[in-house]
Amino acid sequence: MILGLVILKSALFNSKSNRYLAFLLFVLSIVLLNYVFEIQGVFQTYPLLRFLDNIDWIFLLPAFIFLFIINRIDDNVKSRQKTYLCYIPFVYNSILNTIICLDVVAGIYKIPDSYMSIINILQIIQLAMAVFFIMFLPFYSYSMIQYLKDFREKKWITILLTILYLLLTVWLTTYLTGLFFQSDISSTMSVLALAATFIIHWTAYIGIYKYKLAKNKEAIYNFLNNDLAMSTVHLGITEDSLAEEVITTGDYRESITADNIYFQKLEILCREQYIYTDSTLNREKVAEKLGISAGYVSQIINVVTGDNFAHYINRYRVESVKEMISNPEFENYNLLTMGLEAGFTSKTTFYNSFKKVTGQTPNEYKNNVK
Repeated sequence: MILGLVILKSALFNSKSNRYLAFLLFVLSIVLLNYVFEIQGVFQTYPLLRFLDNIDWIFLLPAFIFLFIINRIDDNVKSRQKTYLCYIPFVYNSILNTIICLDVVAGIYKIPDSYMSIINILQIIQLAMAVFFIMFLPFYSYSMIQYLKDFREKKWITILLTILYLLLTVWLTTYLTGLFFQSDISSTMSVLALAATFIIHWTAYIGIYKYKLAKNKEAIYNFLNNDLAMSTVHLGITEDSLAEEVITTGDYRESITADNIYFQKLEILCREQYIYTDSTLNREKVAEKLGISAGYVSQIINVVTGDNFAHYINRYRVESVKEMISNPEFENYNLLTMGLEAGFTSKTTFYNSFKKVTGQTPNEYKNNVK
């Protein structure tokens, strides 16, 4: 659970796809926690915890691995996927199980015997849905992996998906065996619980540390120690090697994403250290702070945001002016003074940039806010 929180909260891992990976780890943790509660007899002492156990969290595992994959692929392919369908089995089962638990566990009401036939039919649908969904969605996820561009990423995600697919298949087979043949499945479930812990640790090591969801393991160490002056030597990357990679791979530019460690550090410099308020700020100064070349700064910004360096910085300056306009503490400031405070060097640049970003002049925006 802590690992999931690290992925969710750290700017280093901040991306939509990584959030689904964190959710996957959360769900695995909840499944394991319920198993521990079961073997330790916690449910007997605190019966209301059965509500947590009776939610079929297992339905979220194939959903989150699928969502993790499709959020790392091309938008054109991703836009064709009806992702909301992934949640239907979980929602259906959660509602049905909660209705039953309110009777069996909480005793809030009693389901009439006349309704039990309906409940049985709904449970048969639930079982059929489990077999279809748990088998189909991971299998369908394999077809999405082909759209990933990075070979190493394809490799480790394929392995993760395969391990998870096998885990779900064995779990479903074991569950059905216990259900229909009244067999003792406790030992098999213990092995599956150990396998789930293996997935968590393997994901942490391969996905985050070795494969580098954050792109570089030393970058993670330096980032977590707030080293914002990290150099290319510390990262194990030189300008020459970057240039060589651009020339030899041909698709390096396409591999740059919002997860790029330098882009993440640039965002932090802007959001937390307000470097854009320096009116003399240029690519060279930013490059020096990041420990990379000025050309690479431009390339990262252009690929990730679609903007050039000047427009990227001016966006932050415009947002700063907008905050000043809305803040009563700056009501005695005129608009030009606010613009200069935000880092603009002239009235013309300030007004043009503000109009380009917001579609309004500073005066129009101020009047609308009031």
